[in-house]
Amino acid sequence: MKKVCLTGIKPTGNPHLGNYLGAIRPAVRMAQSGEFSGYYFIADYHSLNAIHNSKELNQYIYEVAATWMAFGLDPNQVVLYQQSHIPEILELNWILACFTAKGHMNRAHAYKACVQENEANGRDPDQGVNMGLYTYPILMSADILFLQSDIVPVGSDQLQHIEIAREIAQSFNAIYGNIFKLPKALAQDVPLIPGLDGRKMSKSYQNTIPLFSSEKDLKKLINKIKTDSLPPEVPKNPDDSLIFTLYKFFATPEEVETLRAWYLRGIGWGDAKAQLFEVLNRELMVPRQRYLELLNNKSEIDRILKEGADRIRPKAQEFLKKIKKTIGVL
Repeated sequence: MKKVCLTGIKPTGNPHLGNYLGAIRPAVRMAQSGEFSGYYFIADYHSLNAIHNSKELNQYIYEVAATWMAFGLDPNQVVLYQQSHIPEILELNWILACFTAKGHMNRAHAYKACVQENEANGRDPDQGVNMGLYTYPILMSADILFLQSDIVPVGSDQLQHIEIAREIAQSFNAIYGNIFKLPKALAQDVPLIPGLDGRKMSKSYQNTIPLFSSEKDLKKLINKIKTDSLPPEVPKNPDDSLIFTLYKFFATPEEVETLRAWYLRGIGWGDAKAQLFEVLNRELMVPRQRYLELLNNKSEIDRILKEGADRIRPKAQEFLKKIKKTIGVL
């Protein structure tokens, strides 16, 4: 049997180029390889840590589902589902919480980062910290463990969550026997995707390139990328250029070498940005059209997400029944 591979993404805003290169493209390629039994979920309950607008969250859920499929995720080959459609996950979440050391939560990266920011600004350490944020790793552990996942692809900043899931599973297994599989992280070398201003591409910096901007808007955004004031005839170092850094993610090796040579003999920034637009628009053109088609047919997205949940829930119910018998409540 193929190993179970689980990937999730939070619906917290319009997907941008950093999301695509860091998570969406490698996940879709993994699904298309056929190497694993793939499970892809929309982590809508996780989004409640930050999003308390029902219309926004509902729209973001559709946008994430449409994004996955626009870039080639085939719900006939993998299981695409919405976290909140599987209530067994939340029941398991409470059970796992009873086997989780508080110290693990105190050391969780997201919680620590929030506390450190508060302290640096002279605020109460727990200002703005809700229990959803604090116990985020437990719900993520439930996402992973209820499917008996073997592999969870993550970036280096997410490795801690897999470690916590393993520790919780081991705490439970030490008492009741080998009920939970111990998942393994598939560490992905996620590159730092620069935004329009050179910092990490992030919604919080307002420096993103949305994936499904129109051609006109995409060109405008690319023209906003920061450059220096060197004239066109002056040779330039491509490795110090934001434009060239982004270009490499979408161009062929031959195109990369051609543009590198152009930089070294002198290129105008307008020409460099035009080259980036060409390769980026080439990659996004077909997915953009598919994305818009899906968003205009939300009933089709509803059907696919429901079918995904229907494929999972019998297994989830059976596994949860086993766990409840094991702990003595059923």
